[in-house]
Amino acid sequence: MKAPGPVLCRMKRFVLVAAVVLAATLPAFAQPAKAVFASGCFWCTESDLEKLPGVISVVSGYTGGHVKSPSYEQVSAGGTGHREAVEVTYDPKKITYALLLDAHWHDTDPFDNAGQFCDKGSQYRSAIFVRDAEQKRLAEESKAALEKRFGRKIVTEVLPAGPFFPAENYHQDYAKKNPLRYHFYRFNCGRDQRLESIWGKAPH
Repeated sequence: MKAPGPVLCRMKRFVLVAAVVLAATLPAFAQPAKAVFASGCFWCTESDLEKLPGVISVVSGYTGGHVKSPSYEQVSAGGTGHREAVEVTYDPKKITYALLLDAHWHDTDPFDNAGQFCDKGSQYRSAIFVRDAEQKRLAEESKAALEKRFGRKIVTEVLPAGPFFPAENYHQDYAKKNPLRYHFYRFNCGRDQRLESIWGKAPH
């Protein structure tokens, strides 16, 4: 076999170097980010947040407690320390964490320390689980701004993110899989009625 000439060798080296540089730089531009929120029933939170442009996926689950891989029955009974929550994967080039925070607030009753809407108990209390210093700064600033706006204490907690345990498969995309049951639950829970009383009518 004839040995490759110097031009071909240089081309191969160029392609190899270019591939290495591209592999090193691409993740910085394409890496999705994550955010974790608790706003009561995760069926509703998941359904609302996944409609936002730039959101890649929303997973319902449990976080904030001391039981590893808890079941829905364990969490809903209380005592695990976990809350129903969602893990949002999003494209930071299309939606910012600040905009996700704003969406979270408008999907939350920030004055209810007993739970959210018709669901009561610590497992339904609202929270923002922050993954780094920047998320913490933005969350605390947005909370302080709301306290100033409403002139009263916001009880939604800003907490460090810990392990997130996805809920059982039948809970994922519940609103899409069971639209009639979902809308019946949501209406009877008074979620949208309460949100409108706090934040005003949502734009269409």
